[in-house]
Amino acid sequence: MAAPEEPQGLTPEEVAFFNENGYLLIPDELSQETVKGLLEETHKMLDEFSLDDHPMTKFSTGGEDGENHVGDKYFLESGDKVRFFFEEDAFSPTGTLTKPKQKAINKIGHYLHYLSPSYRHTSLSPRNAAIARSLSFCDPRVLQSMVICKQPEIGGAVPPHQDSTFLYTDPPSATGFWYALEDATIENGCLSFAKGSHRREPIRKRFVRTGTGEGEGTGFVDNEGARFPASVTPEEGVEGGERQGEEEYTIGEVKAGTLVLIHGNILHKSERNVSGKSRFIYTFHVIEGEEEYDGRNWLQPPKEGFSRLFGEV
Repeated sequence: MAAPEEPQGLTPEEVAFFNENGYLLIPDELSQETVKGLLEETHKMLDEFSLDDHPMTKFSTGGEDGENHVGDKYFLESGDKVRFFFEEDAFSPTGTLTKPKQKAINKIGHYLHYLSPSYRHTSLSPRNAAIARSLSFCDPRVLQSMVICKQPEIGGAVPPHQDSTFLYTDPPSATGFWYALEDATIENGCLSFAKGSHRREPIRKRFVRTGTGEGEGTGFVDNEGARFPASVTPEEGVEGGERQGEEEYTIGEVKAGTLVLIHGNILHKSERNVSGKSRFIYTFHVIEGEEEYDGRNWLQPPKEGFSRLFGEV
């Protein structure tokens, strides 16, 4: 019997588009059957998690200035667990939930790619290994997997940011794999991208652990390491300069099943969900295992290390 064909990676045209623009939309990457199964698994998790011992941690991006980003113990110890984080606007002024728990969760994270069989199969796949090879990864490691729910009417906006700020290697190497599990539209908070900003926007800050013991939290510090990946030639004059003017953002509306690849240096954002429809997505990140990932990063590897994409399945 002939051996099954190896999955193909990205086409040369797709690689060229990603390198030029810093993102890539790949429609129909997941079958509708797979999407349905992942949504069923997600709703099962939302139904079954308990509020009895939950610290009611809200996920906060901290707004434009990055202050007050989520950073409690429940969050910091989620690297090898599946945990549930609430929307900020799911609570009344007195602190009680105003929505059923299933409609109040902002995201589920951060070890779905290992602990959930369905999400593991989607993440650690030969196809994703082939994509990583296309992007010149030598030892891609998977981390920070999560379902982001973007709940109807209360799903919060995410301000412009760069993923390598939060998952820093020296030099930067993060790439996001972002799968739409439902149609993502302007009304329910789809992504938008500042095309080409990965070549003009250095990683100026890092999101790190701060304090110790009961005082441990998170915060932003100046990045003293490399600010661009080794593979990126920055635009002239941007390496140490200040941001020049306002970026123009391109809307990324996509259908369920689409894979969006996101360069770690590109500025991207999403708006508040003002519609009556949720915007469930699944995302994980890949970093280069050969680059330095230090103990200052908020997310620390589980005891078995970050999952290898080559050779895992």
